[in-house]
Amino acid sequence: MKKLVFMFVAIAAISFASCGEQKPAQVAEEVVDSAAAVVDSLIDSAAVAVDSAIAQ
Repeated sequence: MKKLVFMFVAIAAISFASCGEQKPAQVAEEVVDSAAAVVDSLIDSAAVAVDSAIAQ
């Protein structure tokens, strides 16, 4: 599971790094925001899966 998170973070970092018109600080901030969104989404998905497993 952690490998998937790191893969998505790496893809987001590469995609934002390829934008040439922005300052490095802006790119880093966007990568952190994207990574946080991915992690939050994965945590929510995991919580739903655990709740579903407990309910059965």
